[in-house]
Amino acid sequence: MPSFDIVSKTDVHEVDNAISGVRREIETRFDFKGSKCTIERTENEIVLLADDATKLEQMQELLRVYVTRRKLDAAALDFSAKPERAAGDALRQAVTIKQGIAQDLAKTIVKGIKDSKMKVQVSIQGDELRVTGKKRDDLQDAIALVKRLGIEQPLQYQNFRD
Repeated sequence: MPSFDIVSKTDVHEVDNAISGVRREIETRFDFKGSKCTIERTENEIVLLADDATKLEQMQELLRVYVTRRKLDAAALDFSAKPERAAGDALRQAVTIKQGIAQDLAKTIVKGIKDSKMKVQVSIQGDELRVTGKKRDDLQDAIALVKRLGIEQPLQYQNFRD
């Protein structure tokens, strides 16, 4: 039976390369001279440390640009955490790298496919979804439907089998 998997994975090696690019730019830019701005990654979290709000916003924009240059989707970065005060007047913000499909998002995708009355079955398998159907065309229609749902997290469609 034809099937494919819907996953959401971000290549952390490319994220590391983007972070290295941001570090180089911070070291060379005139407006960052003498500042104590840093960027570090631990597991699935990037920590931005900036002297003030303006520099923090510039670092966020630099991170988005460098991630996009590395052919990753900037939507894989979650900037929703509020900046918090650090030592002195510095600001710290944690940026989460989205990995896997959360249960509530998976249920939304399953509901969207089931409501469309397509002849496919969707099953949640941990942090990914498996879609199976009798015809290859039905699976391609399911991919098009999921893309139209307007999900804010980057999704990949893998293991397309006939």
